[in-house]
Amino acid sequence: MSRIGDLRRLAGAYLEPAEVEKIHRAFLFGADAHGEQRRASGEPYIHHPVQVAWILAEMRLDHETIVAALLHDVIEDTPTAKPHIATRFGDAVADLVDGVSKLTHLSFESRAEAQAENFRKMLMAMARDLRVMLIKLADRLHNMRTLDALPLVKRRRISRETIEIYAPIANRLGLRSIRIELEELGFRALYPRRHRVLKAQVRKKRGHRKHVVRKIETAMKRRLRQEGVKARIEGREKHLYSLYRKMRIKRVSFKEVLDVYGFRIVVERSDDCYRVLGMVHSLYKPVPERFKDYIAIPKANGYQSLHTTLFGPFGTPIEVQVRTEEMDQVAESGVAAHWMYKIGQPGTNTAQLRVREWVRDLLEMQIHAGDSVEFLEGVKVDLFPKETYVFTPAGDIMALPRGATPIDFAYAVHTDVGNHCVAAKVDGRYAPLRTPLTNGQTIEIVNMPWGRPNAAWLDFAVSGKARTAIRNHLKHLRTEEAVELGEMLLGRALAVESIGLDDVSAPTLETLLAELKLDSMEALCEEIGIGRRLAPMIARRLAGGGEEPSTDSDPAPGASAGAPLYIRGSEGMIVDFGKCCHPIPGDSVMGFVSTGRGIVIHTTGCKNLTEFSDRPERWVDVAWEPGAGGEFPVEIRVDMADRKGVLATVAAAIAEMGANIENVNIENRDGLNSALNFVIGVHDRVHLARIMRRIRGIGEVSRIVRTGQ
Repeated sequence: MSRIGDLRRLAGAYLEPAEVEKIHRAFLFGADAHGEQRRASGEPYIHHPVQVAWILAEMRLDHETIVAALLHDVIEDTPTAKPHIATRFGDAVADLVDGVSKLTHLSFESRAEAQAENFRKMLMAMARDLRVMLIKLADRLHNMRTLDALPLVKRRRISRETIEIYAPIANRLGLRSIRIELEELGFRALYPRRHRVLKAQVRKKRGHRKHVVRKIETAMKRRLRQEGVKARIEGREKHLYSLYRKMRIKRVSFKEVLDVYGFRIVVERSDDCYRVLGMVHSLYKPVPERFKDYIAIPKANGYQSLHTTLFGPFGTPIEVQVRTEEMDQVAESGVAAHWMYKIGQPGTNTAQLRVREWVRDLLEMQIHAGDSVEFLEGVKVDLFPKETYVFTPAGDIMALPRGATPIDFAYAVHTDVGNHCVAAKVDGRYAPLRTPLTNGQTIEIVNMPWGRPNAAWLDFAVSGKARTAIRNHLKHLRTEEAVELGEMLLGRALAVESIGLDDVSAPTLETLLAELKLDSMEALCEEIGIGRRLAPMIARRLAGGGEEPSTDSDPAPGASAGAPLYIRGSEGMIVDFGKCCHPIPGDSVMGFVSTGRGIVIHTTGCKNLTEFSDRPERWVDVAWEPGAGGEFPVEIRVDMADRKGVLATVAAAIAEMGANIENVNIENRDGLNSALNFVIGVHDRVHLARIMRRIRGIGEVSRIVRTGQ
């Protein structure tokens, strides 16, 4: 099979002679490029590309794909460059080979980053040409078939990657046979003992099962003949990895999993599917709530079929799938069904249309992802889509991952819809944005121009597209806030030097930006805003153009900028409030420039300020803006007699005063007295004083103090 003659005969069964000749020329080119290279098994390296090409020829793919498969390792493993391949075999083949090749010429900080970046490059190439992924899957399949030649550690790593990434991709593309073989080979290499035991048990039970399968199949065929329906009936046997996964997920025994008999009934027309469904339901009673219509609502990978579960003879469960011949071809071959069976035009079968939608989402995720690792994590989420099917107000069906919320729905409609979402209606009623959606619900998103993503959405957003878009928006929002804060801090620091930014000469500014390796004034302000650069030092460089001052000449805390920086309490992500002292409006406060966090506000009496006393250059004089509003957390401690219902009494008193309780814990001290530690939300010191006065009036309370000061 490894000989080029076998490949030529296989390809010649469906390709033109001139195309087969190009395949032969690619083989000669690849064999020459790989030369004396050998695989870990000791065989000549060219054997691997030929086997990859064979797998793709069995799928009846076009000659460009077969040629690219024969050359898929020459860029990575030989001195051959992409332009050389383009000259000999055309740009399309060169692009396919380049898309499959790993990023061997770049260095990465970790294996995870390298894997993620290679995967990202491959998916982007797939977005341009789906055949890239088909070649990669065939490449991985042959590598898994020959895995035994590798060391144990490498076998386990490759097997885990195959099960976690490549098998799910094959499933998403509808390549059932490739997905099953990848899972089986990965399972055998990753858990050899479990695989061996399970295989032995299945072989042991197979004799009895054949008798039961034959009896059920005969009864079904007889009924279909009576009704005059032409159909093909096949008994299905679960593969080992499917059995193993079901046992683990559902926590059931081997006997419970194996005592389910599967059948596939293939008919000519879609109408026949529903007729046959009625026939098998009259033959054996259906199990309630175990019917799925994937013809009306196809799966995310384009799969279509009717699924039902029946009570068979002796109470044996029977799983039945009913589909047409074309649906069966797409179910087995997915996006490759066009090449294999000449179904419609390229890109018109259901699987290819669904994959095209998925690839569009991948492209958008790739644009918004912060790095390759984040992108890969987002893709992994979408590779395991136990779908939930919901409706738009117009009646269109949308498939979302299991556990999806209205936020996931909003981003699935469009990124702008998600970014401006403020509320959602589920079946006509307002529902929290974190509400898990269920099949059949109608979802309506309420948008407002002022709406924007909230960091809390990441706690319940499920889809990779939603999570990536939310992170991207928050990242840009943080950048904008950092630039604004940096401009304010630099302006105040320059005022101390008795100049304004307009007074700084262009050469001085350009020299400073070049030294700091920044490309713009905006980038410099962002660095200042997030605390990577100190405004007083930058101001002195801009004022005098000299060296940065020493620490000895830095101003005392609060003296760096004349008038204080006023804070409102609603600045966003660049102004933070110390969790150690919980400052609130009315407190005397100071700001500390913290690297990566911006300005952190502390009360002047905070016990942690002594830690920062040796870094006066990072202090910023701040004050509350008159009328600063919002809700600020503050800690209080209530000592009281340990009586039944006293906690409820204190909680009611806090609520009466218009404050929310964010957290509470109880310390039992001696069995007679307890200490209640509350974190409550208040508006300012006056509001807190009223709350404390109200609690102090409760008879069981002996003392109340504000803590963290």
